[in-house]
Amino acid sequence: MDFLPFGPYHSVEGLVSGLWEGRVEKNPAETLFVVYDKTRPDANGQPSLAGTIGYVNSNAADLCTEIGCVIILPQFHRTHVASNAVGLLMHYALDLPENGGLGCRRVQWMANKLNTSSVRLAEKMGFVLEGIIRWHRVIPPSKSIAHNGSPGRKGDPHEGYLARDTAMLGIYWDIWDNGGREKVDLIMERRK
Repeated sequence: MDFLPFGPYHSVEGLVSGLWEGRVEKNPAETLFVVYDKTRPDANGQPSLAGTIGYVNSNAADLCTEIGCVIILPQFHRTHVASNAVGLLMHYALDLPENGGLGCRRVQWMANKLNTSSVRLAEKMGFVLEGIIRWHRVIPPSKSIAHNGSPGRKGDPHEGYLARDTAMLGIYWDIWDNGGREKVDLIMERRK
């Protein structure tokens, strides 16, 4: 949560009101999915809640979307959960409609450049680093771990707030159709 421009949420109600009602529900270019791990049942024998993931900044006219709101609970870090969730969203976005997908030409991934785990996951899944967008997001003082190291400038409308530099990554239909899909499928075979 340190690297996200929203949260943290201290309860399910806070997550619902802050992320769902406060952001996703109001924006038709965003959708949010709940991630479950079917390989690790909970105490009731049901799939375990493992996090959230979604599409943000979607644009049907330009056939593009962004994978975002990736929140994987700590007990599922360094497991198959994140790569499988990302792989499913990549398939749905990049596969052609005749194969059950949306037929996007581009899927992007934006992460705080300091969030090396997020950038590494995107690159592992075939996303290509396109560049760093400097001063991309205003970061509240509560997220001081995730800023770009600059104090900002005097007179700024958000004086006292920090800033995030964002790593911009993308994967495109031509990479997907020429080996990218198979690479993702191999990664998704991991179950632990």
